[in-house]
Amino acid sequence: MNQPDKLEILKDILFTDDRAYAEKIAKRIEILEQNIEDSERLSAQVNPIVNKELKEFVENIPHTLGPTITETLKEEIKNHKDEVVDALYPVLGKMIKKYVAQEMKMLSESINNQLSKRFSAKGMSRRFRSWFGNVSEEELLLSEISSAKIEQVLLIEKDSGILKGSFSKRKTIDEDMISGMLTAIKSFVEDAFNQKNQNLELIEYELYQIHLQSFVTHYIAVVISGNYDLKSKNKVQDIIFNFYNSFMAMNLDLVFASSSIEISAEPVTRKKIEKELSKSFGNEQI
Repeated sequence: MNQPDKLEILKDILFTDDRAYAEKIAKRIEILEQNIEDSERLSAQVNPIVNKELKEFVENIPHTLGPTITETLKEEIKNHKDEVVDALYPVLGKMIKKYVAQEMKMLSESINNQLSKRFSAKGMSRRFRSWFGNVSEEELLLSEISSAKIEQVLLIEKDSGILKGSFSKRKTIDEDMISGMLTAIKSFVEDAFNQKNQNLELIEYELYQIHLQSFVTHYIAVVISGNYDLKSKNKVQDIIFNFYNSFMAMNLDLVFASSSIEISAEPVTRKKIEKELSKSFGNEQI
């Protein structure tokens, strides 16, 4: 065996592991090149990583960018009030115009309905009042349309704020939530003034008045729309007291606290309470 052959054998013995490792590296490089050149393969490898990062970014936006965006908007609005007004004016203008048009349409329908009943007993009464009272029939008609109306009645337990029953011409609010809110407001105001034996009687909320009438263990909240004057208030109080005398006073568990008197009768059901509320308040005019 000559010298070159011996050297070749020695190389094979010494560098076998390195050669196998180099072949593995070359194979991996070849696979990477194929993936890069093939867009579908590359997408299959990269997309899950990108989607994961995007999902984490979106989830963290409210905590990371939210405060910054809010402060930036506040600063921009403060420094560019005129531009903000100009930008919002068309939108707000359309909203106001649409609201006014809707209200005018409802007023027109109410007037038409009243005029169509001109020769009814109520219509004739209005005409006589117009003739003898030196007031136009249109003014009397508008006065009737804008008169106070009972929209909703809630019977609420005083201490807990639990809603025991309700009556409503149309369901527009979460009654259980509003009963708790009214109880909290009522208690806060009465405690703040620190006047014994005095109760909060009226809450104004935009176009509505909420009349509150307190009793021993319960109070009644009457939601009223329209012109709520002293005459209407007296009428509402009369209706409430009539309801109390005719129904609540006949059911001891609605009048006395359970801890102060032993009551043998069964508790009044919510269904029965709401039936009585509807009968007492449903057809009353104020």
